[in-house]
Amino acid sequence: MCGIAGIFDTQNQAPIETSVLEKMNGSQFHRGPDEGSTFIEGPIGFAHRRLSIIDVSSGQQPLINAQRSAAIVFNGEIYNFMEIREELINAGFTFTTHSDTEVILQAWAAWGKECVTKLRGMFAFAIWDFAQHTLFIARDRLGIKPLYYAQLANGQFIFGSELKVLEQHPLLDRQIDPLAVEDYFSFGYIPEPRTIYKQVHKLEPGFHLTIKAGEYQPQLQQYWQASFAEQLTQSSDDIQEELIHRLKEAVDIRLISEVPLGAFLSGGVDSSAIVALMSEIQGDKPVNTCSIGFDVKNYNETEFADMVVDRYKTNHQVEIVGSNDFDLIDKLANMYDEPFADSSAIPTYRVCEVAKKRVTVCLSGDGGDELFAGYRRHKWHMLEEKVRGYVPKAIRSPLFNLLGNYYPKMDWAPKFLRAKSTFQALQREALEAYMHTISLIPEARRNALYSDSFKKELAGYNSLNVFKRHADNFDSEDPLALIQFLDMKTYLPGDILTKVDRASMAHSLEVRVPILDHKFLEWANKIPSHHKLHGSNGKAIFKSSLESHLPHDVLYRDKMGFGVPISNWFRGPLKDKLRQRVLNGKLMDTGIFDPATLTNMVNGHINGTQENGQMLWAMMMFESFLERAK
Repeated sequence: MCGIAGIFDTQNQAPIETSVLEKMNGSQFHRGPDEGSTFIEGPIGFAHRRLSIIDVSSGQQPLINAQRSAAIVFNGEIYNFMEIREELINAGFTFTTHSDTEVILQAWAAWGKECVTKLRGMFAFAIWDFAQHTLFIARDRLGIKPLYYAQLANGQFIFGSELKVLEQHPLLDRQIDPLAVEDYFSFGYIPEPRTIYKQVHKLEPGFHLTIKAGEYQPQLQQYWQASFAEQLTQSSDDIQEELIHRLKEAVDIRLISEVPLGAFLSGGVDSSAIVALMSEIQGDKPVNTCSIGFDVKNYNETEFADMVVDRYKTNHQVEIVGSNDFDLIDKLANMYDEPFADSSAIPTYRVCEVAKKRVTVCLSGDGGDELFAGYRRHKWHMLEEKVRGYVPKAIRSPLFNLLGNYYPKMDWAPKFLRAKSTFQALQREALEAYMHTISLIPEARRNALYSDSFKKELAGYNSLNVFKRHADNFDSEDPLALIQFLDMKTYLPGDILTKVDRASMAHSLEVRVPILDHKFLEWANKIPSHHKLHGSNGKAIFKSSLESHLPHDVLYRDKMGFGVPISNWFRGPLKDKLRQRVLNGKLMDTGIFDPATLTNMVNGHINGTQENGQMLWAMMMFESFLERAK
């Protein structure tokens, strides 16, 4: 795992400034504390920070091939690099290292852009082709590894592993994108390809870009897309058997490492599955596992992690985090660079902190909910779809619109009485309904939150456009598969994988995600939906396939999640900081928000008449970004 950066003067007007490139690279020291170096020749400058995992002795970057026809900087791991290496050797290529980096570079020489289709792993890399005066950049299929880029006014094209890398360039325009602000308060993060800055973009998962000398804009091309078009016809028993076989293979190829390796173990189904399969593969060698617990029972899963530890005799480490662990709030803005409102970033940071004490590589269970329909929202959406199917639209829309408008919000009441959001969802069509369900701040409340002047800047833009763009490329009629697809395109790369990448890299820890192996995912997408969501049981086929590997109580308990008690914090120890940051900080100076609405949100939450915890967390994270960016 590493950090990469680069500058390409597409107009070749001036040499690359070494000091600027080194400053860009220095800002991502945490991603690779083992080594750092730069390469500048003509219009191209590459920089790299290295966290040594494979070929520790000779895998330095930037790497230039023996023919000096191409150079590369690479972040990630290619798990099938030995197979590709053998294929290239048989084709006459030679190697001077044992690294996966050199394999990518020689694969470029052999296959050009198509080299990316050969790679199995997580990656973001840039290749400079000396003869063609071309820069080629690619990102892995699911977006496990990040890549940011910008075209500057002076003709320079810059890129890096984190937004802070690009911020080091003195010519970067930091003008905030109002559409990104709308996306942030809708999703709680800014989905690809936008960033908080108009001038900066994220390279989307499954895409590569090419830019040549003399050009001003890169050419973007999608090389991979998740598909749900095909359906398996095997029996449930056969699918379960193949699921375990395929997942175990995905785990196995991720165990190669020249440094200590372990696994996160939260006590949930996904991380427990990974630990179980690791243990079976490693045999008598105990798996290194780590967990964090909370001193509040509703957030603590350690008793379920202990069941897995006892069964597989793992070498386990657990640390308890206090329920008032909010000291990281001001650190989060510097870790994520742009506004990021997932409060589970705090426990994710802590578990990475614990893991790094013993290992340099950790396997995680991320992706299980997306692949196998494990979120509660999947179940509720499909129940709503049934109602939408039973009640004609001519009746449904006015009926549920009336109920949604007049049913009280009742944030203070037990969940079964909080039907307002459900009524609001039922009046909508599927895509808009799912957007309403997942929105951090629903559309009506965003409209109240924004100032009139900011609404004019949006010019009618609504974050539903993000879903519509992706839905246009969906290749099935299955309504459950559609929302899984939307999660894979938005929530997975924008939230889950971003959170894990930044939290792990803050501790120079590499995290590998077997469930998101693209070959496993392509197969899992073919499993019929009724095997994934069976009645009210999400991840049904995944759980049943693991029954001989994990305790029943781990598999079939209620999903807990990985959160922190922010609502309690804002009514207790953080209420003064909340008032200061939201009502008296930089938010009021932006012109984005309506002051009366903000004041009502804060006071209503603190006095207990409203439940605005997640929304206020998003506001504080936005204010932290503004403070950082000043």
